[in-house]
Amino acid sequence: MLDALITSKTRIKLLLKFFLNSNNRDYLRGLESEFGDSSNSIRQELNKLETAGLLESNNEGNKKIFNANTKHPLFPEINSILMKFTGLDQLIIHVIDRLGDVNEVYLIGDLGRGVESELIDLVFVGNIDRDYLNQLILKAEKHIKKKIRYVYYSLEEFSNKKDKIVSEHDLLLWKAN
Repeated sequence: MLDALITSKTRIKLLLKFFLNSNNRDYLRGLESEFGDSSNSIRQELNKLETAGLLESNNEGNKKIFNANTKHPLFPEINSILMKFTGLDQLIIHVIDRLGDVNEVYLIGDLGRGVESELIDLVFVGNIDRDYLNQLILKAEKHIKKKIRYVYYSLEEFSNKKDKIVSEHDLLLWKAN
């Protein structure tokens, strides 16, 4: 779907990397090994996105580190499009909103790092009815046509193990008010 609008596969990868999870930061050589694309095509796309103001960069030693410009007026819209493209918007509607006593939900794994994947890895935190969660996950998988792998923790379990469960690269997808 997204490739019909954006013909550059490298640009799609960069948008997923930086705009799905705005905490992601990376440099050219890191992106080259992650994407398996040539550094030239990645550099061109990074330059275009930076010139457009969608990406910011700063130098750390001899590396130019890129990240999403969250202040750009199009950031929320691009993020929303990527949530729809990955199926995460439907996951929130069909699962998280219906579970009730959920404190937090984290997107981890490839998709959490902004790498396109057919597998969605989630961590649920809260007092969750496991049987009901399983029913909702099965329905959501059929609807979004992606496999969902999940684990759940009580608030106490999670607070004791948080550093081992989630990293700075994982995306806090949902948080109770």
